[in-house]
Amino acid sequence: MKIGILSDSHDNLPKIEKAVKLFNKNKVGFVLHAGDFVAPFTISKLKELSGDWRGVFGNNDGERNGLLGISDGKIQEGPLRTELGKIRITLVHDINKINLKTEDAHLVISGHTHKPEVKKINSQLIINPGECGGWLTGKSTVAIIDLDTLSSQILDI
Repeated sequence: MKIGILSDSHDNLPKIEKAVKLFNKNKVGFVLHAGDFVAPFTISKLKELSGDWRGVFGNNDGERNGLLGISDGKIQEGPLRTELGKIRITLVHDINKINLKTEDAHLVISGHTHKPEVKKINSQLIINPGECGGWLTGKSTVAIIDLDTLSSQILDI
């Protein structure tokens, strides 16, 4: 199964729309958003995903009640720990809010820094998809991960 990852979309509707189209085109089965949606109106674009999705709050998500309501509870305070297939996943906005040494996950996904990064520490794959919104760096990126092989791609949108 492929999953899509995005973070730090910061209200950039055209970029969120491009990310959704990319995920749908690549037939991702599930999408995870690592926070900083910002306003509730951004959720309308995520509802166009062909698969399901979940997300965590970031430090710039001011309208949390609105985000909770419009997302039907698909956004929560991080970290979100879940399992897809046989892969244990931890989703958090700021990776510094968890202890990687004690985190029981195959895959750790974060955002916050706006810098795309893929690294392996011991048996954990750690991914930051960069910023979907592109406001800070001028570069909009997302990630796709194949859970069967734990291989990943950072993609420009």
